[in-house]
Amino acid sequence: MTDSRRRRNLMAASALLGGVLLLTGCSGGDADASGGGDTSQAKVDEAAAKKSSEAQITITPKDGSNNASINNAAGVTVSKGTLTDVTMTSQDGKSVAGQLSADKKSWKPSVQLERSTTYKLAAEAKDSEGRIAHENASFTTVSPANSFIGTFNPDNGVKVGVGMPVSINFDKAITNKTAVQKGITVSTSSGQEVACHWFNANRMDCRPETYWKEGSTVTLKLALDGVEGASGVYGVQQKTVTFQIGRNQVTYVDAKTKQMKVTQDGKVVKTIPISAGSPENKTYEGQMVISEKFKQTRMNGATVGFTDDDGKGEYDIKDVPHAMRLTNSGTFIHGNYWGAPSVFGNVNTSHGCVGLQDKKGAKDSSTPAAWFYDNTLIGDVVVVMNTGDKTVAPDNGLNGWNMDWAQWKAGSAV
Repeated sequence: MTDSRRRRNLMAASALLGGVLLLTGCSGGDADASGGGDTSQAKVDEAAAKKSSEAQITITPKDGSNNASINNAAGVTVSKGTLTDVTMTSQDGKSVAGQLSADKKSWKPSVQLERSTTYKLAAEAKDSEGRIAHENASFTTVSPANSFIGTFNPDNGVKVGVGMPVSINFDKAITNKTAVQKGITVSTSSGQEVACHWFNANRMDCRPETYWKEGSTVTLKLALDGVEGASGVYGVQQKTVTFQIGRNQVTYVDAKTKQMKVTQDGKVVKTIPISAGSPENKTYEGQMVISEKFKQTRMNGATVGFTDDDGKGEYDIKDVPHAMRLTNSGTFIHGNYWGAPSVFGNVNTSHGCVGLQDKKGAKDSSTPAAWFYDNTLIGDVVVVMNTGDKTVAPDNGLNGWNMDWAQWKAGSAV
């Protein structure tokens, strides 16, 4: 063999050996020719899987959600593990307080969320082997433009008179009245049937057929969270309130006799001389519920349409004492210190209110007006008779008692 041929053979052998070494280097030093060694891709994947935590964290709402509820939407749960840490923050970085369940399987906020706010949730959990899992999500709560709230009256824990209806005023027009009404329940410990009546798209009142039974407890439940009240507009309230009914007090004002009789449980406890609306400005007739009380308040005729030629009010009294509202349009039963004592019980002189003798400053507790004020609850009924005027509109104040039961129930959406 010539030297040149021998060199060519050695070069080929070297190249072959180098290729084998190169192949071996790329495959891993311990792999066998079949490729089935412990470090194959399948084995690598299997080993990686064994090292991952089995804990599976679920965050609600889903990441990126919009129009989330401010009550029940947010929460974290875990399966095949326990939660070790949950952090929730608002878009301004403030922490949101939350509560971890006793078994450490779930977490939820302990406060109501704000509307139109983006929140971030970060959760950590471990499985039975102590291996850690993480999950993160963010969501945005429903905006004021896409939600509605009902302002209700009376408030939780108060004591009211037997005529006090549950009155709810919504900040958005409700077109799906049936769904909204189904989310509202009113019940009473007396067992009286309670029906609700829609006066318009923004107001619904609820009451029994006759006045509430004295001493009973009324419960209002609002389960409106997520209820679609109008297209794209959802409720956010989830609340229960209770209020107490006091003694049965009904007051009868007779504009003809110019006397007012205060009854409790059907018995007259006080008779008070009054001055009702003049023949030119008669007082509404009908059953009226006292909705507000003011120790002193300003009454300006211009606010209720009584003006002089210059456009100013026919009267402007800055310190009307012991004033109790009967209608939204401005009818009050109140103290009167500017009228002569001889007026009360003899002449109807007011612009439509019912006046009682009083002293300026509302500090004399011995006056008839002070007595009535001190012995009156919000929700007490005042029945006005013999004025010659029309019956007050049922929605002018809390005066739905001027509708009979059939009319009242006809205004229900369920």
